Amino acid sequence: MANPLLEKLEKSEGKELYGYQSDAIDAIFERIDKDPSGYNLLFQLPTGGGKTVIFAEISKRYILKTKKKVLILTHRIELLGQTSKMLNDIGVGNKVINSKVKDLPDEENYFCFVAMVETLNNRLNEEQITLNDLGLIIIDEAHYNSFRKLFKHFENQAILGVTATPLSSNIKLPLKDNYRELIVGESIQTLIDKQFLAKATTYSYDVNLRSLKIGINGDYTVSSSERLYGNYFMQEKLLYAYEEKAKGTKTLIFNNGIATSKQVHALFKEVGYEIMHLDNTHSEKERAEILHWFKTKPDAILTSVSILTTGFDEPEVSTVILNRATKSLTLYHQMIGRGSRVLPKKKNFNIIDLGNNCRRFGLWESHVNWQDIFQAPNAYIDGLYSDEEIEKEFVYEMPTEVQKKFGKSKLGDFNIKEVYRQLTKEGERPRAAIDASIQDHLKMVTENSEDLWDGLELITLLEKDIEYRVKHYSYCIAKTTESYLTWLQDEYKRKLETSVRRHFGY
Repeated sequence: MANPLLEKLEKSEGKELYGYQSDAIDAIFERIDKDPSGYNLLFQLPTGGGKTVIFAEISKRYILKTKKKVLILTHRIELLGQTSKMLNDIGVGNKVINSKVKDLPDEENYFCFVAMVETLNNRLNEEQITLNDLGLIIIDEAHYNSFRKLFKHFENQAILGVTATPLSSNIKLPLKDNYRELIVGESIQTLIDKQFLAKATTYSYDVNLRSLKIGINGDYTVSSSERLYGNYFMQEKLLYAYEEKAKGTKTLIFNNGIATSKQVHALFKEVGYEIMHLDNTHSEKERAEILHWFKTKPDAILTSVSILTTGFDEPEVSTVILNRATKSLTLYHQMIGRGSRVLPKKKNFNIIDLGNNCRRFGLWESHVNWQDIFQAPNAYIDGLYSDEEIEKEFVYEMPTEVQKKFGKSKLGDFNIKEVYRQLTKEGERPRAAIDASIQDHLKMVTENSEDLWDGLELITLLEKDIEYRVKHYSYCIAKTTESYLTWLQDEYKRKLETSVRRHFGY
């Protein structure tokens, strides 16, 4: 006897798929068909590439092909609703299993179920739900380890994990332990070239991260991030970066702590920008109101903690500011992905990085060998640049307003590393490089000063340049303790000030 549910599904129209989405679906079915009763497969596609569209279509085709049921698992309540809606849009009637669902008396009325991982795990352990004739389990955001607890319940089903970043959220529990194979979809750069994703312009501002601590989850702790990003200097740096590169654009700011986000909100509001703050302590009603405001105001600024990395989609975001550092490649891609949607009038977006993240992971659109990461995640993690290595590559750029104060001098010719190499090669003592740097700064100061007081004022403007040169000198001599650096900087400024006094006869 024909099944009316299947007949109705057969007649329903699906969404029009892009070529790369159809190719991905074909490749996935080819693998599942090898062993339909237990082939665990992982599929990677960048944020914005349409993963939900793909696995919704897979659900539909699988049900029609096998006459078996499909279960889709998510870890966020927002993703639960979005997934259910997408399935309904293509005619796949589905039952949402949330905290209010205690059992399934109407199980036979559905071929597809969408569930939160924790809720389903509880129901299965309590044997309140059995899900008969289940053939395929699809796991959204499969890099999260909360899904592992469910695998024991589905040893005779095919499992498809879907993620933008096939790197486990717990490095001790690699994804290759649960998935036999990874299928890699189109790259970010290819999707940009085909105009499926917006093109990013990245602005990176160097930040000293040495004060940050690493927590047990392998990422920077909230408390140490709050201390760094909550200080006045970093707040001013954020404001300067926004005004220089993103003013007047719809902007999303990511922070690593609620206190920092609230400080950002206060600072921007104080100088006249329309901005709102959102974190996980807001009620659903407050969250909806804030997101509605953000959606409807063209140049809105929204500062938040990582609450908007998944389950949030506002295509008109034109600037993403990473006002935080992260060791998580997944989080890095999730944050940037919030700005990557393409619209008829939006083909580009800005990334402002205030956490050295682009130096750590590479540019968002850069090639990533996901197969290598899937097979050897520890090797990838170990190969990332440390904060100390990143800092060694910093290049100080004198602000334009400071350069104007030294308009009579030729700037940018002094490289302390090159001077050090040359002098030591000639048999000079290492400190001769510091002496040469002081003489270079003395020349800059005296060329642009009328008297001692002008000179002393110019020395204060050189503080960042002095700090940069001293730090790179310390790299040359392999002596970089904080106390030594502080002493050397103080000694440098004292000698420079003394030399300026002598020049003006004091």
